[in-house]
Amino acid sequence: MPARTRLATTLGIYAGVGSWLDIFGGSPWRRPVSVAADLRARGVATLYLQTSNYSQRADIVRPHALGRLLDAAHAAGLKVVAWYLPSFADPATDNKRALAAIRFRSPSGGHFDSFALDIEASLVRPVSLRNSRLLTLVSRLRTAAPARYPLGAIIPSPVGMARHPHYWPHFPYAELARRVDAFLPMAYFSRYVQRPGDVYNYTRRVVLDIREQTGRPQLPIHAIGGLASTASAAAIRAFVQAASDCGIAGASLYAYPQTTDAQWQQLAHAELNRGAVAPACTG
Repeated sequence: MPARTRLATTLGIYAGVGSWLDIFGGSPWRRPVSVAADLRARGVATLYLQTSNYSQRADIVRPHALGRLLDAAHAAGLKVVAWYLPSFADPATDNKRALAAIRFRSPSGGHFDSFALDIEASLVRPVSLRNSRLLTLVSRLRTAAPARYPLGAIIPSPVGMARHPHYWPHFPYAELARRVDAFLPMAYFSRYVQRPGDVYNYTRRVVLDIREQTGRPQLPIHAIGGLASTASAAAIRAFVQAASDCGIAGASLYAYPQTTDAQWQQLAHAELNRGAVAPACTG
C-alpha cells in the first residue's frame, strides 16, 4: 500500500477522541447498544476493546459479548480497535492471541478495524530478549495481517520510562515505528502530576520524545491521558490543550466506565488531527 494511503487509513481509525474498555469493564459489556449510543453522543470516534491478556485462559474473552459490542459500535458509526496485552514470556501464545483478535468475526461477520499491541509487561529479562520478542511478534503480525490493515503500538510513557530507567531501558522506538502505523503512548499524567501547567508539560514531553526517538515527526500519535478516576477537570483541560497544540491525531482517557460528564466535556474541546503544531510544542 502506498505510504500516503496507509497514513490516511490509519488516521481514519486512530484520529479523534477515543474511549477504552478492558475485559474487567463490568456492565458496559452487557449493554452494547446503549454504550455505543453514549459514545457517539460524546463525540467518540473510536472504541478500543480489549480481547484478552496473557493471564487469561482464553484467546478471546467473552466472544459473544465482544461481537455484540463490536457490531453495535459499527452500527453507531464508530471505528473499533482490538487490543491485547502480551507477556513476551510465551511467544507462541502471544502470537496466537494477537492473531485471534485480528481474525475475530462477530456472528454478523463484523471485524475489527485495526489491532493494537499493549506493550507494557516486563516479565522477560534481559531487556534485549524482551525487545527481540516484541519486534518479532510485531513483524509476524504485520506479515499475517491483511495488506491494508493498520497496526498500532500501545507504548509506555516515554517520560515514565525516563523516570524509571530500570523498567525498560533502550526501548526500541525506531524499530517499532518501522513495523506499526500508530503509537498510542500511555501518557498517564495522573500518576505524577495534577497541576495544569505540569500536565501540559508532561503531555508535550511525551509527544516530543516519541517524535525524536522514532525520527518520524508525522507518525500518528493517539495519547492516552490520565486515569479518568484520578484526573481533575483542570488537568484534563491541560492535557487536551497539549494534545491540540502538538498536532497529534487522537486523545483519550482510561477508561470508559470511569469517565465523567465533566471529563467528556473537556475532551470535546480537543482540536485533533489538524496537522499544525503550535510553537509551544516544538523542541
